[in-house]
Amino acid sequence: MTDVDLTTPEPISEAELVFEGALRPKSLEEFVGQSKVRGQLQLLLQAASIQGRTPDHILLAGPPGLGKTTLAMIVAHESNKPLRMSSGPAIQHAGDLAAVLSSLVPGEVLFIDEIHRMARSAEEMLYLAMEDFRIDIMVGKGAGATSVPLDLAPFTLVGATTRSGMLPNPLRDRFGFTAHLEFYDESELEQVLHRAARMLDFDIDRNGLAEIAGRCRGTPRIANRLLRRVRDYVLVHGTDANLAAVQSALTLYDVDELGLDRLDRAVMEIMLTRFGGGPVGLNTLAVSVGEEADTIESVVEPFLVRIGLITRTPRGRVATPQAFAHFGVPNPQGSFLPGVL
Repeated sequence: MTDVDLTTPEPISEAELVFEGALRPKSLEEFVGQSKVRGQLQLLLQAASIQGRTPDHILLAGPPGLGKTTLAMIVAHESNKPLRMSSGPAIQHAGDLAAVLSSLVPGEVLFIDEIHRMARSAEEMLYLAMEDFRIDIMVGKGAGATSVPLDLAPFTLVGATTRSGMLPNPLRDRFGFTAHLEFYDESELEQVLHRAARMLDFDIDRNGLAEIAGRCRGTPRIANRLLRRVRDYVLVHGTDANLAAVQSALTLYDVDELGLDRLDRAVMEIMLTRFGGGPVGLNTLAVSVGEEADTIESVVEPFLVRIGLITRTPRGRVATPQAFAHFGVPNPQGSFLPGVL
């Protein structure tokens, strides 16, 4: 049987997009969690409405699956303005951005996902557009090239990034408000799951919801996907959606009680058994599990560090005593961390 990984980012199918779209809250009142960010956004949007102007540009920073796209949609909905969606990888030339900006209508909300992956020439064009609602278009080549200014309709840019440190300072400073989204706690995730189950007309008990909430890595997107898999399990096996059914479904899909998936466990088992808990370098670890180093660094490692199973040292990644205990592997270093003074 092929392992199915439900917790790491993957290409989202059309069916998944429909599913995710149906569960997205339409307003800040419906949005669960991120209470501080919601309050800040509410104030920003209300002030803009009172003053009759477009809201300031907004940067949403945080790990995948926490609601950045949903919040961008809510900004457009609360402002009663249309939403234009794009992504950083799709804007690889200044001309691509110019085509988008010149077609915006007054007050439109432009959402650029993964904004840190835009081409540098497009970023430089965006500086002027964000500040003065104007861009300069170069006409011609060489010594005969001239710059033609083009006025833009006032708009609100909502940028989303999983790596805010990769944004150049001039671009980051032009956002009027930066929201840092945090991982959800289990009580918030239970609210997310309860709402999703109600919308899906799926009758699941509270113990089952709590079990899913404890295994979804603090991420609503993963919580909704696990809920869908549990619903499939209950439908196929004809059982009640109780704690036992949830545990059986998540065991089938290889998600353990900490939310670790196949790749997480492969990384930890290599560290614990082959390298004695480390230190071990990123590239060595990636080759050992047959994955790209970027995948280990951006997908696996942040979660393992956050839950206290590994720590980063100048000499490499090191497993903690908690990791040895969780996997039932004897710790050759006792209670000490190799490489940590």
